[in-house]
Amino acid sequence: MGYCDDEIIIWLNYIGLNSDKIDRLINIFENMNDILYITKKDLENIGLLNPNIIDRMVSSNIDEVLEKIYNMKETNNIGIITINSKEYPINLRYISDKPSVLYYKGNIEIINSNSIAIVGTRKPTFYGKWACEKFTKELIEYNLAIVSGLAYGIDTIAHKTALLNNGLTIAVLGCGINKIYPKSNKTLYDEIENNGLIISEFSPDTEPFKYNFPQRNRIISGLSSGVLVIEAQKNSGSLITANHALNQGKEVFSLPGNINSLYSEGTNSLIKDGAKLVQGVEDILAELENILHLEYNTKAYTNCVELSDTESSIYALLKDGPLHCDLIALKSGLNINIVNSTLTILEIKGVVKELTPSIFTIC
Repeated sequence: MGYCDDEIIIWLNYIGLNSDKIDRLINIFENMNDILYITKKDLENIGLLNPNIIDRMVSSNIDEVLEKIYNMKETNNIGIITINSKEYPINLRYISDKPSVLYYKGNIEIINSNSIAIVGTRKPTFYGKWACEKFTKELIEYNLAIVSGLAYGIDTIAHKTALLNNGLTIAVLGCGINKIYPKSNKTLYDEIENNGLIISEFSPDTEPFKYNFPQRNRIISGLSSGVLVIEAQKNSGSLITANHALNQGKEVFSLPGNINSLYSEGTNSLIKDGAKLVQGVEDILAELENILHLEYNTKAYTNCVELSDTESSIYALLKDGPLHCDLIALKSGLNINIVNSTLTILEIKGVVKELTPSIFTIC
């Protein structure tokens, strides 16, 4: 019985071969079915694979593997595409070490959307949270899908903000698609499955091993036209994503931060090394407009409620960033009691929210 190329690729991926090794084996064997009958000695002579992988290849039963994968596909609503599939994302075809297999849940049609990656620290400051929400909301207004990694912190904020504002979002996992990591993001995972796209190059039951995450970061940048780094420490995973983006010829954008903050060391370093400093969404759009056709999305969420003159003046102040109520009073010239009562009304209307006691930002 012969197997199609896709089935052999799925089998090789399942037993632990990375995409580079799979690609090199494809180039060695004119007929991929020959891979199934090669001896251990011949595999050793090729000099491509380590002993553990060779042992798995000669001991693994492809029929059992495919049956297991197809059962998962049916019971867990998993889609599978390979490098041969017409659905394979266009942007990934042009990167080195492109994934051979992608498992997915959700709407695969959005995988070729114009997109930008937003990544950053797992422990953002209030400044980082505010900036992530601000840039995410403004970027989806231009029909840009938000790509991130479903991790704690900036990733989670970016995904949630995109969904809350009717935008598209794509989560790239560092584990199998049957594994939710971190577990606290179960609700977010379900929301993305229903309203966006989740993908992974790892076989469905792969655990979130530490070494998987740097590997998946090339997919985050590969899918995107650019990478925005919000806050990052030195040597963080976000900087790995930024380096992948540079190697792939993608734009890298970095949010400047306090020189005394650990969480701005990485972003400030990126700027020092040539990343685009961003102070507003227009800094990103100016670069992306050279490679993408961007149109304002009138369906994106906007605060379309009617505001009084006083409410509008306070809202306008908060558009530039979070402010303490005392500073709002100082800048607006309004009595502090009027400011506080107006902020309460704006909160009820869903226009502003309190980040931390007495400090407010727009929703």
